[in-house]
Amino acid sequence: MLDTGLNDVVGEAQQLQDPRILIYDLRNDSLIHSYTLKSSHIKEDSFFANIIVDVDTNDCEGAFAYIPDLGGYSLIVYSLKGDESWRVKHHYFHFDPLNGNYSVGGVNFQWVDGVFSLALSAPHDDGFRTAYFHPLSSTNEFSVSTKVLRNKTLATDPHNFEEFKLLGSRGPHTQAGASFLDEQSSVVFYTQVNLNGVGCWNSKSKEYSPEYQHLVTSDNETFIFPNDLKVDRGSNLWVLIDRLPIFIYRGLDPESINFYIFKGSVKEIIKDTICEKN
Repeated sequence: MLDTGLNDVVGEAQQLQDPRILIYDLRNDSLIHSYTLKSSHIKEDSFFANIIVDVDTNDCEGAFAYIPDLGGYSLIVYSLKGDESWRVKHHYFHFDPLNGNYSVGGVNFQWVDGVFSLALSAPHDDGFRTAYFHPLSSTNEFSVSTKVLRNKTLATDPHNFEEFKLLGSRGPHTQAGASFLDEQSSVVFYTQVNLNGVGCWNSKSKEYSPEYQHLVTSDNETFIFPNDLKVDRGSNLWVLIDRLPIFIYRGLDPESINFYIFKGSVKEIIKDTICEKN
């Protein structure tokens, strides 16, 4: 997990300590390792909202973690075996100035959030995965091989631009936050912030375009700001909704239900949709 060390994010933010990666043994809840990010990785506008773990069950010591910096427009890569990290920069990590306007739950606001999340494919024949990623304030999707990210020399090479690929756009008002790939179906699920819902795209599709996306659910009451989602080992999709913009700009109504957790079978969710057909 990631301990950002940041207190009172929406008020008078205080950096109580440098961000740390914490690794726990869930069998006994004991802390088995911690790693503090280098001060050189942390910029004035850095904000770490996510951590994605890349691990082979047959080689736990060879695990990597990817930490998007949505405010510093970069990606921090951590190697457990080397117990070191490096900061990756790329133009595709930046926000799109044409897609920073939001209207969520009756609140209009503008964000300049960059790269927010990575969705990892199953390992390919070479042992590496495809990392699908996007800035929050954008409607485009991009990809890069973890072969690039895991290689410190290549990942930090200023001439590595072509290693990162533009896949395409989801279409208007499709800003996406958290995302996750279900390895059984190869389907990428992603939150739809402006649409109060969750979308999907099959990574086996021949292209990335609005025609190959599907809004699997949307509700203007119970799905206001889906903030995170994950697919478990049983191929169940879990979605967390927390009405964050309302909390920040207007304040939550204590008489309303402000937090939701939804669960559904991936197989049932994508049934008879473009995400299943591919």
